[in-house]
Amino acid sequence: MTASESDRGLLQRRIVDLYNEYVHLIDDDRLEQWPDLFTERAAYRVTTRENYDRGLPLSLISCDGRGMMADRISALRMANIYEPHVYCHIVSVVQLLEATQHGCRARSNILVMRTMQQGDTMIFACGRTFDSVVEDGGRLRFSSRVIVLDSRSVDTLLVIPL
Repeated sequence: MTASESDRGLLQRRIVDLYNEYVHLIDDDRLEQWPDLFTERAAYRVTTRENYDRGLPLSLISCDGRGMMADRISALRMANIYEPHVYCHIVSVVQLLEATQHGCRARSNILVMRTMQQGDTMIFACGRTFDSVVEDGGRLRFSSRVIVLDSRSVDTLLVIPL
């Protein structure tokens, strides 16, 4: 194995660790820590496959910067009214697409199960992520995260980040 293959393998493992931390923060309801996985000026977007494939900017969620993400979490804790529920993420097929000295691009497949307070569980979201990741403050962080949902509709209010 060459040094570059070794470096690429290490980077792939670090990206998988970032993805794992991401889903565990959400699934464990540690949402206040979620914005810390992004750079200060990061973009977070949830859109549909139809809009993504057509290059349309319309999103179900769009946050520009860590501050907007933190405000979103504050709003869901204090202002939003919604039926309590939890998510269980399944992330697979993490692929490192490109690595440069400025950062990397990666993608994955996601499946999000939602369990309501009464115990009903359903597939809530299915799709892909397209991410830009950079070294920031001694750790990997998302500088951009686009979640592309396979469906054009979401069953209910998308209040918790995907």
